[in-house]
Amino acid sequence: MPITPINFRILDMEKVFIFDFDGVLADTRELMLRHAEAVCAQLGHPCRATAADLEALNQMSFAELGRRLGIPEELVEEFARRNIELFAAVQQPPEIFPGMVDILAQLSTQGRLAILTGNGSQVVRKFLAHHGLVKYVEILLSLEDPGTRAEKIARLVDLLGTPGSEVYVIGDSVSDIRAARQAGVRSVAVTWGHQSKAKLSRLGPDHIVERPEALLDIFREDDKLITHN
Repeated sequence: MPITPINFRILDMEKVFIFDFDGVLADTRELMLRHAEAVCAQLGHPCRATAADLEALNQMSFAELGRRLGIPEELVEEFARRNIELFAAVQQPPEIFPGMVDILAQLSTQGRLAILTGNGSQVVRKFLAHHGLVKYVEILLSLEDPGTRAEKIARLVDLLGTPGSEVYVIGDSVSDIRAARQAGVRSVAVTWGHQSKAKLSRLGPDHIVERPEALLDIFREDDKLITHN
């Protein structure tokens, strides 16, 4: 599938910021749990989905959530598909975490921004338009795009980076940290999303932040370290 830029710009930048969507930009936890319960019931396997189920996942995806909730393997793909459809059918896009609009605006002046998500592209595009973020995000890779998470990170680096670029993956799950490491880029774990600081810390991300404003502090501090070295 060809990758179509959301907002193409030519910038002489040394940073690439790759954001996860659910749990980092969009506050979708309750919506995700509610949809999961509805789909389980539709498939004949009633369940109660809780935040603890998201916390337990080692791979953050609709398929893995379905397995966690007891969906038989032959129905896992259908579980994921129906969850994506429910997200796409929501008329009002999810809320954005406080402060993130300003953070993305500031980061767009320092580097190039992309979104890498396990959700559907329609959901993310609607969210970006609703919150006035389209002008900041250049590339979106979603569930529809082929490849593993690490492979998609590498593709984004090829598209947006230059030799010597500092690349950051900003995510809220252990699978984000793992994929960043596999792709050879820096990982930034945020604690306001779907998994706890304790779980994220065990994988040793390059940075852990507990509030959106701290993202700017991290990137400024890295600039100082690079300059001094």
